[in-house]
Amino acid sequence: MRNKIVAGNWKMNNDLNESINLISAIKKGLDEKNSKVEVIICPPFTSLETASALIKNTAIKLGAQNMYFEKNGAFTGEISASMLKSVGCQYVILGHSERRTIFGESDELINKKIKSAILSGLNPIFCIGETLQQREKGEAFKIVDQQIKKGLAGITKEEFEKIIIAYEPVWAIGTGKNATPEQAQEIHQYIRKKISTIYGEDSAEKTIIQYGGSVKPENSFQLMSQQDIDGALVGGACLKADSFLNIIQSAAI
Repeated sequence: MRNKIVAGNWKMNNDLNESINLISAIKKGLDEKNSKVEVIICPPFTSLETASALIKNTAIKLGAQNMYFEKNGAFTGEISASMLKSVGCQYVILGHSERRTIFGESDELINKKIKSAILSGLNPIFCIGETLQQREKGEAFKIVDQQIKKGLAGITKEEFEKIIIAYEPVWAIGTGKNATPEQAQEIHQYIRKKISTIYGEDSAEKTIIQYGGSVKPENSFQLMSQQDIDGALVGGACLKADSFLNIIQSAAI
């Protein structure tokens, strides 16, 4: 039985004081009923060190929203895996749809980041998913297949065990369109079968595959009740403690 993992991606939101207030509210709202759900928060870089101190001695884990694959050097504006580790991060989101579509990150670049993260002891949350145009062309499975193959190129079975996959239907993020639980399950099942062909059925069965397309308290239970959906990568709904806690509670049921 796979555990549920709920991660909150704060994106470019919350200054330091706002981060402190949100973390404090999340800590206060978590209770023993949620103990079987792993909770990860991914604040902006400016709040990571403070967040790490605030969640010390709690079950909440810390993640970053991005990183570069080089260890150090003349890469203005970037941040390395070792820097993230030094402030207490255990996870890092890589290949997010916004990094792909807005900042032009390629599958090859994401692959380098995944390898660097694992080498440094970080657990990647590897995001994949198709755009609205790709889905309407009937290319959803093709795109997901390509992103998996290129993103995981050269990753060993042992290394892959450190990776969480997050399926993000880009067409369902901030568009007013929503993936039905059945549509989400269909792709999640396909992803698990693809992982099985690469790493074997045992690895596929253990792989955590989160859903990340406009998860809200209203749809979280139906989504996470699907057989192959193992939690959520939450965007806007994680910026309010009550809604994030409700999603966590949905995962615990």
